[in-house]
Amino acid sequence: MLSSPRGPERPDTEKETMMGLESTTEKLDSYFARLEQGKAQKIKPTHVEKIMQKLESKAAALRSDLEETTKEPKKQRLQQKIDLVNEQLDRARWLREQIAGSEPD
Repeated sequence: MLSSPRGPERPDTEKETMMGLESTTEKLDSYFARLEQGKAQKIKPTHVEKIMQKLESKAAALRSDLEETTKEPKKQRLQQKIDLVNEQLDRARWLREQIAGSEPD
């Protein structure tokens, strides 16, 4: 295997983080669609909490990358991604509260 002039190739963790974030966001969007359709009972609180754990993990990874980054443009991109993850976490928390309130006793 040939290496590039910059050294051996390594995975782009920023790209991997965004790909995982997109699928997590899509799942959260589908839960919101179910809620709007009156099908909240099909959403389990554990499913939402699993999404929240993934988002919290992504936020931690992004914060770690932000601390290690020295280039200002990359810092700005990472901060935007952190802000996006935090927005998704807020949405997930709200959804969890809605679902918890609609569960039968």
